[in-house]
Amino acid sequence: MDGNTIDTAQGARTFTYPLIIRESHLDTFGHVNNATYLQIYEEARWELATELGFGLEEVRASGIGMAVLEATVRFLRELRLRQRVEVRTRLGALKGKVFVFKQAIVDEEGLVANEADFTMARFDLGARKILPLTPEWLELLGPPDAAAT
Repeated sequence: MDGNTIDTAQGARTFTYPLIIRESHLDTFGHVNNATYLQIYEEARWELATELGFGLEEVRASGIGMAVLEATVRFLRELRLRQRVEVRTRLGALKGKVFVFKQAIVDEEGLVANEADFTMARFDLGARKILPLTPEWLELLGPPDAAAT
């Protein structure tokens, strides 16, 4: 869990983003707040987008980015202060103009604490509409997870 990695050994690329659970992630129960999971997942997706060459600077320059259309989050185990985890992101499926990022937060023992599916689309910020996925975007996203299609 030293740094960002992209693993392509299992077909779909898996992007790994290491994270330490901080005080600001916690709620009054002493575990990660439910809304914070969405922030953590978004942080990992921005790291992935930046690494693949379509981060915030490129979004501002092109006027095209990724928009979340739907999110499904499953809470499986508590995460507590100072736990070292990694956020794993992979392309789950392609469905016409939309794609699904499957994300999971995994602890040091390899146990999945949380998992989420984000249905997303390529979005034109000026026209405010969903755009088709181009061959360049498909190349950047890589192959979908065969089990998810």
